[in-house]
Amino acid sequence: MLRLCLSLTFLLLPLLAQPADESRRLPLANRTKSDVIPKALLGKSFMPGGTLATYKKGTKEYRVFVTKLKDPTTAAILLLDWKKALQGAKLVPSFGGYFGTDGGQPVFVFTKGPWMAGTVGLSEKEADAEARVLATRLN
Repeated sequence: MLRLCLSLTFLLLPLLAQPADESRRLPLANRTKSDVIPKALLGKSFMPGGTLATYKKGTKEYRVFVTKLKDPTTAAILLLDWKKALQGAKLVPSFGGYFGTDGGQPVFVFTKGPWMAGTVGLSEKEADAEARVLATRLN
């Protein structure tokens, strides 16, 4: 019985674990807040939890998110889920990510190894620039 309980605890532990705070990977300039979201990042049931930061530059407010997955394959699968979830999803070949809209807001998502990251609220050109900075911080 004890062995069964220990086995179940070992199997459930990853499900109960809080995602790591990856705010150190997000740019500091213009950041107004950063939160660790336990699950369904950006309200997407297919997304695990992750770190979500809010930025304000002039009158423009936008968000940047990042989550580390177990491997690059899992990240690639989630990228395909994002492609289906975005309206007007278009491949951005230079990044291997997708740009589209979700809930009327522009969204850009990409992967880098086991990382899933992106922006919400920026035009494609602005999102590309922000994502390039972010990508250099994901190792």
